[in-house]
Amino acid sequence: MTAMMPTFHSADRPTHRRVMVMGLLFCAAFIAISFWLRPQPESGHVLVKADRLVRTAGEPHKSN
Repeated sequence: MTAMMPTFHSADRPTHRRVMVMGLLFCAAFIAISFWLRPQPESGHVLVKADRLVRTAGEPHKSN
């Protein structure tokens, strides 16, 4: 009988670590490039909303 083909899990530890690091680097680069290339909003609506949330944090809700 022939031996089973070695799987990736039985590879040596430095090779496994190198492959994992390269995968994480490619993933991080893809996310960074995608975020950088997406169109940015022209208005500051998000900043106004965030400012309002920060200013009203901790205050009781106003009832009708």
